[in-house]
Amino acid sequence: MTSQNIFASRSSSYSFIYRLIDLSILFLALFAAGYIYSETIGRDFLIAVLIISVIFLYVSESFDLYRPWRIGNFTAMLLSACACICIAFLVAVTLAFLFKQSEGYSRVIVVLWFSLSIILSSLWRILQRQYIVLCHKSGYFIKRVAIIGSTDAGIDLFKEIKKNNDLGYQLLGVYDDRASERVRKELKNDLIGRFEDALYEARKGNIDILFIALPLKAEKRIADILLLLGDTTVDVHFLPNFLISSLIRSRTDHVGNIDTISVYESPYYGSKKWVKRIEDIILSSLILCIIAIPLLFISLMIKVTSPGPILFKQRRYGLGGEEILVWKFRTMSVMENDEKVVQATKNDPRITPLGAFLRRTSLDEFPQFFNVLCGHMSVVGPRPHAVAHNEEFRKKVEFYMLRHKVKPGITGWAQVNGWRGETDTLDKMRNRVDCDLYYIKNWSIWLDIKIIFLTIFKGFTNPNAY
Repeated sequence: MTSQNIFASRSSSYSFIYRLIDLSILFLALFAAGYIYSETIGRDFLIAVLIISVIFLYVSESFDLYRPWRIGNFTAMLLSACACICIAFLVAVTLAFLFKQSEGYSRVIVVLWFSLSIILSSLWRILQRQYIVLCHKSGYFIKRVAIIGSTDAGIDLFKEIKKNNDLGYQLLGVYDDRASERVRKELKNDLIGRFEDALYEARKGNIDILFIALPLKAEKRIADILLLLGDTTVDVHFLPNFLISSLIRSRTDHVGNIDTISVYESPYYGSKKWVKRIEDIILSSLILCIIAIPLLFISLMIKVTSPGPILFKQRRYGLGGEEILVWKFRTMSVMENDEKVVQATKNDPRITPLGAFLRRTSLDEFPQFFNVLCGHMSVVGPRPHAVAHNEEFRKKVEFYMLRHKVKPGITGWAQVNGWRGETDTLDKMRNRVDCDLYYIKNWSIWLDIKIIFLTIFKGFTNPNAY
């Protein structure tokens, strides 16, 4: 017998239909724009809609637009869909301009086409959501679900189902073999029996979906439960414990006919690596054009106000833990880059008067956009630490080196959440690392855009930056 893959990676049960609807909307919006403006859609526009459709599909995959979205994240899903359309049109217009093809297109139709695409794409998603919510409230498509195991994973799932009433789940309760006094207080009122009770209800057809939230070490017990559930028609889902769900990203993969689950892995796999690189090239190029004059002015001021070079090149760990040289404007009277690096502190005598201003406003980081353009860094990512600090904290902070699964960034989730500047305590470093791991686990183009906007409004200055 030929072995088959056990795990099936899927974005959504109806993802193909959703893609088809979105592509149909792009075509429908174009012809509607032509009808409104009383102009026939010619060959040029048909080529344009095909190009935009291809770009849209590519961008939507990068945004994970067709993954299963929680009801509570409906607004984020709506914004992601609009962002995909905006990027697709922006790229297409840029290409038309660069190749001098823009003269053949009516600007009125393009604007109408774009606007109708945004409106119709949002409208069908809103209508679909309202239909699902109405069905659930009317008692249709309701699934009776139960949880086996009052573990942390089981409690998290319990809270998630309780919080999202629109999921279409009727939560029956939790089954656990432990005595009631050993069950967490959050679940005591919802504990409805032991494991054999769950199997009995499943056989009677009183449960539609059964979630197994037992730890991986209970392998024999899980195997016994699954064997007995094979005699029922209940849908069974297994919740991985923290070893899989809390570290970086988890996804299924295959080596031949053997299924694997990734635990430590960069989020930029497949085409996402190129999407991230294109994002970095475009952003760094635009920003360098904007800050060209300030770069020259700051360079001159550094040269005039204190002796020494304009730039300070410090050894840092980059992608995969490889050493890179990170450029910064020199803000100190010394050039420390040894095995022992003392972090800047408040009123540090090594910092020059101009350097203090540059550090407070993050202007000393501007040369790092050249690092981004060269491919050593990203605009958004975990801030790079000095090699000496890496070697110190990798021994003290769990999962510290997982920060290097992605390229270091000029700004990051830790910085916009206030964890910027001196890390004089272990707790500060842990909080920074926790933010970095959150970013890696939840990376998306949309999160990068959010961090960039937050950086503009509150990430440049910080009382902890000396």
